[in-house]
Amino acid sequence: MEPQLNQEVINTAHAHEGPIETDAVIVGAGPVGLFQVFELGLLEIKAHVIDSLAYPGGQCVELYPDKPIYDIPAVPMCTGQELTDNLLKQIEPFGASFHFGQEVTVVQQQDDGRFFVETSMGTQLLTKTIFIAAGVGAFQPRTLKVDGLEAYDGSQLFYRVKNPADFANKNLVIVGGGDSALDWALDFVKDSAHKAESVILIHRRDGFKAAPASVAKMRELCDAYEMQFIVGQVTGYDEKNGQLTAAKVTGADGVTRVVPLDILLVFFGLSPKLGPIAHWGLEIERKQLKVDTEKFSTSVPGIFAVGDINVYPGKKKLILSGFHECALAAFGAMPIIFPEKKVFLQYTTTSPKLHKVLGVETPVFD
Repeated sequence: MEPQLNQEVINTAHAHEGPIETDAVIVGAGPVGLFQVFELGLLEIKAHVIDSLAYPGGQCVELYPDKPIYDIPAVPMCTGQELTDNLLKQIEPFGASFHFGQEVTVVQQQDDGRFFVETSMGTQLLTKTIFIAAGVGAFQPRTLKVDGLEAYDGSQLFYRVKNPADFANKNLVIVGGGDSALDWALDFVKDSAHKAESVILIHRRDGFKAAPASVAKMRELCDAYEMQFIVGQVTGYDEKNGQLTAAKVTGADGVTRVVPLDILLVFFGLSPKLGPIAHWGLEIERKQLKVDTEKFSTSVPGIFAVGDINVYPGKKKLILSGFHECALAAFGAMPIIFPEKKVFLQYTTTSPKLHKVLGVETPVFD
């Protein structure tokens, strides 16, 4: 279930006459983009957030909403959905405006230094700064290339699991050899809340990119006849009365076997693409944006990049690294947004000003 936003949500190009004028535009509503809202909010900068997905959370919600995350400071464990929900709650005081289901297609710097931004839905903004928190870019799942199979996309063919309960008591064929494929195969075999009727895992070879413990568990379940593993590739399908009934799997021996199914789940990973970002005139290194480590500015002053989209010496693609980058990027943007204002580092534990911004009472200590 998607989290409910208390922030202003704008999803149409007709919600505003002329360009929306703002101090900051954030491209990407994943965890890092959401935390960028927070860091800007502490400095009294309101942001507009644009994301190509129809909801917040980025990869965390798109790919593994129920998968545990263990490396968020002071949070021993949370799921991708829980992390997103908590970040949305944390940024509530700042009244960010969200534009979902839209991709930024135009970025043009104006004579006054601001940037004209337009989305695929025609939404237009004039902003002093841009923060790119687009993860791996405009990512799309790698699809299974079988002619005609796309007709079942969203009904019996899926590239992600949004609600595991939808697949309970079904005959599942899962294709892939990475963590996602193995994790979901094990989950649908063992989790009583959404246990499948049957699970058959298909991978093109008998070697996996998944965690060795997951592979060992899969083989153990196969030995116990709780699931099956077939080496081969899906090369065709059978259908009856408009319903997908089976996958045709061709093995290394050249023999094609018919594997009955209700649902086909495919996990081939993501195809990361910078998309239109590649044409914004920014310095790029291996499909990532080069930044400095003082304020995480790109090669264009006023445009910052945080999270997995950026690259610099020693870069680590961790959510917590992205959070750190958001703080420095927010301070780096202040001279552009409020050139006349002196900025002092304040602490949320003791600053009455920050308490006011956050809408909390300043504690009184005896």
